[in-house]
Amino acid sequence: MPRTKDKSRHKHYVLDEAKILHAQKLLGTKTETETIERALDEVITERERQRVAWRSHARLLKSGIQIRDIYGVLEETAAPAEPEHP
Repeated sequence: MPRTKDKSRHKHYVLDEAKILHAQKLLGTKTETETIERALDEVITERERQRVAWRSHARLLKSGIQIRDIYGVLEETAAPAEPEHP
């Protein structure tokens, strides 16, 4: 999301300098403002992805689909299954 002048406001925050520098290195940004803008954009994007994924997951479960664990991975970590009803 590019910054737009009409939506930007001058703010004063007390922030952890080490976190800003770490984020700056991870994001490859040049300024602190660019770092904070990019970090906020990434958080917003990630939350939107999570929201869409959970909505899709809920729709899938409502559809009544049966998922088989062909590799036996879920059986190792899942609680004991309830007996099937005929």
